[in-house]
Amino acid sequence: MDTIEKKWTMRERVLAVMDGKLPDRLPFIDRIEIWYKGMQARGTMPEAYAGMSLNAVHKAVGIGREKFSIPYALKLRGVEMRILFEGDMIYRTKDPDVRYFPAQYAPEEIPRDRPGTSIVEYQTPVGSVSVSYVFAASMISLCGMEPYLTTHLIKESADYHIIEYILEHAEYVPLYEEFAAEEKAVGSHGFVVPCIHRIPFQQALLEYLGEMSLFQALYDSRDALDRLIHLLDRQMVEILNRLGETSLPYIEFGDNLDGMMTNPDLFRQYCIPQYQKYTGILHAQGKKAGSHTDGNLKPLVDLMSETGLDVYESFTPQPLTELPFETAWATWRNGPLIWGGIPSDLLEERTEQKVFEEFVDNLLNTVGCNPIIIGVGDMVLDNNLIERVKYIADRIEAHPLK
Repeated sequence: MDTIEKKWTMRERVLAVMDGKLPDRLPFIDRIEIWYKGMQARGTMPEAYAGMSLNAVHKAVGIGREKFSIPYALKLRGVEMRILFEGDMIYRTKDPDVRYFPAQYAPEEIPRDRPGTSIVEYQTPVGSVSVSYVFAASMISLCGMEPYLTTHLIKESADYHIIEYILEHAEYVPLYEEFAAEEKAVGSHGFVVPCIHRIPFQQALLEYLGEMSLFQALYDSRDALDRLIHLLDRQMVEILNRLGETSLPYIEFGDNLDGMMTNPDLFRQYCIPQYQKYTGILHAQGKKAGSHTDGNLKPLVDLMSETGLDVYESFTPQPLTELPFETAWATWRNGPLIWGGIPSDLLEERTEQKVFEEFVDNLLNTVGCNPIIIGVGDMVLDNNLIERVKYIADRIEAHPLK
């Protein structure tokens, strides 16, 4: 009697590949929420998916649902948080619980339904600092777009002292029940990624100072910059140790690595030692560690296997960046695991169908029966063709792993 082959869930496929094992099929999982919201907002949802929930569309298309969430918050003791929109105060609270402080994602209280400038102030007994965001009129129709960060937290030397106060008084607040509820809502056809803070150097670069100010600080304010990175490192170690309370199998740093900003010299000096320390903590807890790496990694490709990271998620190759998929695949054959591999511009109508299909075929032929989590870097956008996403899903289902 013939046996019925077990049909794996997408979550099972992801976890198996992270453990270096092969499931029944390669996992294909990413985010289509921006595409989904864009179709809804413009009334252009394809008839085949009309009236479906986001989860249902994921299943119908054949792509697993990836969702980012953070399983903790930081309580900023001794801080009053104020949000002003176009000069009017719209939010005010003391000792706020915040996720991704200070700027990885804009606070949810900032309006996303009308254009304008928002300023988020953090007032402390030793002074105040602020960041500002702009939400343009053109962004309203692009559902899921985040307000654009226009000023960073540190603008002058005195701001370092204020930041030190905030960091030294911040407390870890577990959100484990909320995270578990999100996992239940996403279901077995998806995977909720515990995407935590960026590593300290990336925080300093992208959130606290900005690119130009950080490079100036490397020469003009090196002691203050190193003190900031030290405090962020101390906070990260505490966060990772607290995550040991959970049974989460995987933790991801929301780094947005790009070798044109975090150049090889800076990567060697700051990032590799940090990654090695943090992956050591997570591996001792039995967890896999990854990083959100959607930028141009060509300058870093030969260094990235030194980090100790298990996964590079949202990996985006040529033609969207300078790094060919084949180069990354050959360089990282012994790790890290690639999650991604398909640049989103290939899903646009302007890309010929033949070019798109040849890319998918070449990727699967290159991969063969080796572990990879296939996804669209950085996500499926609202100008992408969902038919091409389904084509990838169908090709993967027909791609044998034996």
